Amino acid sequence: MISAPDLVASFPFPYGADTYRYSTNLEPAGTPVSTVSGQWGESVLHIDSEYAHELAERRRILAADPTRHAVLPHMRVAAWDTMCALMTELATAYPDTMSLTRDGDRWHWRNELLDITQDFVVGDESSLPCDPLAYIAGQVQDDIVLLDQRDGDLFADAGVVTFSAGWSFGFDVGMTFLEIHGPVPGLRESGVIARAREFLMRLQPNQIYRRTNWSMTIGRTLDVSVETLADRAHARAALDSIDDETFGRVLHLRVEVQHLIRLPESGAICFLIRTYMLPLADVATVDEWRVRMASVLAELPPDIAGYKGISGYRDRAVSWLRARG
Repeated sequence: MISAPDLVASFPFPYGADTYRYSTNLEPAGTPVSTVSGQWGESVLHIDSEYAHELAERRRILAADPTRHAVLPHMRVAAWDTMCALMTELATAYPDTMSLTRDGDRWHWRNELLDITQDFVVGDESSLPCDPLAYIAGQVQDDIVLLDQRDGDLFADAGVVTFSAGWSFGFDVGMTFLEIHGPVPGLRESGVIARAREFLMRLQPNQIYRRTNWSMTIGRTLDVSVETLADRAHARAALDSIDDETFGRVLHLRVEVQHLIRLPESGAICFLIRTYMLPLADVATVDEWRVRMASVLAELPPDIAGYKGISGYRDRAVSWLRARG
């Protein structure tokens, strides 16, 4: 096993069948999902052994590219709403190390994992070391996108996104939900994206739903955004020449657990994207996963494989997985 044991035990294996097609796959959040290796999904926010490393990576990316963080002026209330909602989730899931208490207008936040204690007043940005969205993004492993509902549509008007897969938050800020998903092949034609938008627009305050999405990456690289495409060209070119042992170690199954929360005060939708990765070598240690992933990749339609960027190596991945049986 290459990964830490907790990363395998809590991995949200994404395939429920031997075939895959785009779908909304939405379900209420907060119910644990049992797998052959453990379980995932007990809480909205999940902290694992990569916590410190991933937060450090987020700081590095934001320092190099500040466009990964944006809050349009009308989203300031939503940013505070998000911070308080996520602090509440963390304090509920991890009460031994985190807490959120209130004394009149003043709140007190404790995060012992990061040695943080902070008093603040909601709405007073001078009471925090940075804006509230950036503050909470520095303490969760999830990317955060805030959707504003107005004029019969949803707009991505704020967020902190450092670990995107094949898209650019800096480019998409201010776009509608449909515009952001425009490049996904067949999504509009199938009606999936329209149904997802309608579902989100009917979401009630404090309702929380989740879904999963998957792709593959070369190396344990969280940031595979459009901005990093040129930087990753060498790794893609080198994949054909590496031996099978190395292939299984560097090629990763990447899964996003996405949570959707209608915030109570602002009415905005908080869209959380938590990324998990396992190398094929670890996927293959769970025989049920190995067999199913090989089946899904082998049957995947060419347009979906192309959009996910796996066309050049999926045949080898299928052969590699099946040879481990």
